[in-house]
Amino acid sequence: MRVIVVGGGVAGAASAVALRRIGAEVTVYEAYADPAGQVGAFVSLASNGLRGLAALGVLEEVRAAGFAVPRQLMWSGSGRLLGDLPRGRRPDDPLHSVTLMRGRLVETLRAAAERAGARIVTGERLVDAVTTGTGVRAVLDGGRTAEADLLVGADGIWSATRRILDPAAPDPAYAGLYTASGVARGVAGVEPGTFHMVFGRAGAFLAIGVPDGSVWWGAQPAAARAPDLDAVGPDLLAGLYRDEPMPSAVLRAATETHRPTLHHTMPPVEVWRNDRIVLVGDASHPVGAGQGASMAVEDATVLAHALAAAASVPAGLASYEADRRERTARLVKMAAANRDAKTAGPVARRIRDAVMPMALRLFYERGTAWLYDYRPPELPVSAGTPRAASRSWAPFR
Repeated sequence: MRVIVVGGGVAGAASAVALRRIGAEVTVYEAYADPAGQVGAFVSLASNGLRGLAALGVLEEVRAAGFAVPRQLMWSGSGRLLGDLPRGRRPDDPLHSVTLMRGRLVETLRAAAERAGARIVTGERLVDAVTTGTGVRAVLDGGRTAEADLLVGADGIWSATRRILDPAAPDPAYAGLYTASGVARGVAGVEPGTFHMVFGRAGAFLAIGVPDGSVWWGAQPAAARAPDLDAVGPDLLAGLYRDEPMPSAVLRAATETHRPTLHHTMPPVEVWRNDRIVLVGDASHPVGAGQGASMAVEDATVLAHALAAAASVPAGLASYEADRRERTARLVKMAAANRDAKTAGPVARRIRDAVMPMALRLFYERGTAWLYDYRPPELPVSAGTPRAASRSWAPFR
């Protein structure tokens, strides 16, 4: 089976690894010329995403590229501790959350995909795709075409593949907050391996202690109108968080600032697939910060497993969607609630800070078990060679 993957980020690279493990011939088309680069800031993988990486055979490589973050502390803006939790896992789960720069994660997954036999082509953007009954023809912006049995749209929240599948698909809309992130050094009280979340007056503030003694930070201010991102820097952020002790200390010590990004939200995506095209990751279900990478990895494992078990590509895609719809819809709702907590007004902040300590003690473990206890399907131990792939998939059209 020949597969075109559109997008070489986390979702696309993970899909390439997964599809090679079932013997598919995979070509990834990435719009940007830089093979990976430092796209975005840091990203965390929760236990469910880490189990997905284990199913792909790349868990140890990703762990080596990042560091474990077993603990999460939640703080009010005034410095009151609201909760002390295991980070991205159940309390008894030994699989600790891993944090790394998004660019390093993409590089690691792309390298694994290429070692497995996938081909990655950069600087090629999808402009159209047409199903042919027995396959799909992709049209790239250079004018050339590529044909395959399946096209996987892993091209993110601004997905061109989604628009091709459904011209009436909704566009993302600004969600009322943005993220600025960076690195600080010489900050006391942010110990390595601990994730701090401060619910400040201006918005949430994140700080993670890194083993080298630095602090990776992220500010998520609420803003009714999308700001001029070129104007967002440490000085502006220091003013927004001047009343919160930890954010102020971190921002004063900032030595590096990444390009800010806007948060977006979107109505549910109604059309995920046709007989030869399918969406994965944020292209089909943008879940926001915290679980985006983990959900992309889950999607990749489920898609490959569904295709391997099905009698045809259309049947495999139907099975994949049936498996993923309910879980991802539930997470989208959870992400919306988390976003609301970060953008709360004065009254809602007081209620949140009063209720959260008890709510976390009583309901956190039960309320997140469905998310963190997820077990991905098993995939073959190693990718097939191109010749084995041809034998294995010849009747599968």
